[in-house]
Amino acid sequence: MDATNQANELVIVEGNPPPAGIVVQTVRTLDGTRLRCAVSPSQLDATRGTVILLQGRNEAIEKYFETISDLNRRGYIVVTFDWRGQGGSGRLLRGSNLGHVRHVGQYVGDLECVIQDIVLPDCRGPYAILAHSMGALVALRASARLTNIVERMVLCAPLIAFKRRRMGTRAIHRLAKAARLVGLGRMAVPMRFVPARDMTVANNVLTSDPRRFARNRDLVAAAPQLFLGKPTVSWLAAVTGAMIRLDDSDEIARLAVPTLMICAGGDAVVGTASAERLAWRMRSGSSLTIPLARHELLQEADHYREPLLEAFEAFTATALPLPENAGTKPEAPDDLSIDAADLAIVDDESAVQDIEGLAVQDGRG
Repeated sequence: MDATNQANELVIVEGNPPPAGIVVQTVRTLDGTRLRCAVSPSQLDATRGTVILLQGRNEAIEKYFETISDLNRRGYIVVTFDWRGQGGSGRLLRGSNLGHVRHVGQYVGDLECVIQDIVLPDCRGPYAILAHSMGALVALRASARLTNIVERMVLCAPLIAFKRRRMGTRAIHRLAKAARLVGLGRMAVPMRFVPARDMTVANNVLTSDPRRFARNRDLVAAAPQLFLGKPTVSWLAAVTGAMIRLDDSDEIARLAVPTLMICAGGDAVVGTASAERLAWRMRSGSSLTIPLARHELLQEADHYREPLLEAFEAFTATALPLPENAGTKPEAPDDLSIDAADLAIVDDESAVQDIEGLAVQDGRG
């Protein structure tokens, strides 16, 4: 493991300060892929454990500075990393900005590498996972291997199925797999794609918060090398294959790690109903939906985002308790305090505008 503490490895833009004490590290996977990782310490006198923060597709460490800082102030150490092929990690297609992977097992290998090389030797337990979108899919695929390591998993807007697709997941998978078999795996998926520069708060499907939307767009403009364009056919075949395996296999019913899925009621990217059904099949799983919130819950407006953070803290409290000598814990604003009535599971199809095909925009997980 090569460790550094160089701030210039992180891209800093106005309005997005890095977490205090964050350290950038590099690890290499078994197949030699370089992963950019970051460790950020608890800001309390004592730590309650470590959160492994798993990003979505087309994201980077910098996009989660605010969330990392929020978790640090609550007493958690945070470890996060850029998946292979995106962010500051090694690209899989030379000279291309397409999002590519051969199979989801490669992402599982990335997670296992970070756990073995950074989390277990360097970060105090107990451990919990907080994952967004594609990161949640990877966490579920890796769940059997995480049983004796991770105490809790909280999965935000999990990528269990695409939203309102013209074809079903199985049909998409068959087409993508066939295209890959005839040598088209590195081709971009023919789909609608909106560059970040062309998005507005009104027309984007990721967040309704003007400040966080502008911050993320500024980040893409300042560091385009961290972000991706369309996914490849191989990526699409890989993730749809993982979705089908979760749907068909009984392994999800045997998952022993207590898991909470937090869905976005206004999600136009992933299928909320599919996540709720999957949670129902899990022996130790449950789900809740935050009404009207868009896909990127951790980038959403405070009245959506704060309940998520409160739910995460409450769900992990028994496994990652706040030590008595930890110091003062920040409190959520009074009007944002979590209440069970605020987290009702809703059928929000009428609240979501349809989108064409499998639109994967800049910065979408």
